[in-house]
Amino acid sequence: MQDAETRLLIVDDDEMFCHVLSRALGRRGYEVLVAHDAEQALSLARRHRPELATLDLKLEHSSGLKLLPELLDAVPNCRIVVLTGYSSIATAVEAIKLGAVNYLCKPADADEILAALDQQQGDPDAEVAESPPSINRIAWEHIQKVLQEHDGNISATARALGMHRRTLQRKLQKRPVRR
Repeated sequence: MQDAETRLLIVDDDEMFCHVLSRALGRRGYEVLVAHDAEQALSLARRHRPELATLDLKLEHSSGLKLLPELLDAVPNCRIVVLTGYSSIATAVEAIKLGAVNYLCKPADADEILAALDQQQGDPDAEVAESPPSINRIAWEHIQKVLQEHDGNISATARALGMHRRTLQRKLQKRPVRR
């Protein structure tokens, strides 16, 4: 059981996910705060100064990557795990560079999230894939990398990739392909 004074901020626009996770973490003794957008997250962070946070990569009206440094400016010692259903190597690398302590793919349960928040070092025994990623996965990763290079600007990314903006938007709305 966690000390009741430990505050954990959940930043995610999925209300059902927030409800389930906040209940699970509350039962484990955390004081849980929930924000559904960047403005609310920053306000709660400044007011309550959480020690821990989960941050969704893809918020409805913004990017978790843009919010990450702002949260750390507000609460420099906060340990933040980025959660996403749209994982890519590019966003994982950027999240860590921007100060996240870990990066998890959804679905992740409360125990996995707490383990990621608690992890102090890398794991040299981490599983290495048996086979290379599929061509579809490589294409997904490339799109994510170019999107990141253009600060999330869909039009600039589409131009850089040589595709129509609507085609890119359709590709981005789909879940990432599995390995």
